[in-house]
Amino acid sequence: MTTDHELSWFKSSYSGSENDNCVEVALRTGTVHVRDSKDTRIRPLAVTPSAWTAFATHAAEASLDG
Repeated sequence: MTTDHELSWFKSSYSGSENDNCVEVALRTGTVHVRDSKDTRIRPLAVTPSAWTAFATHAAEASLDG
């Protein structure tokens, strides 16, 4: 099992500098790990790459709808 400390976390460039309402993502073969950037002690969510792609696509489309 991969621990949070073994992962290389990053935030989107769209997150801004205030660090509010952000998630961090770490990629591993077959898994996308997602965590709250405000409280990294909370266990991250692990999803498949296809689930993450579907979520990110929906979020991008929803933001375009306004």
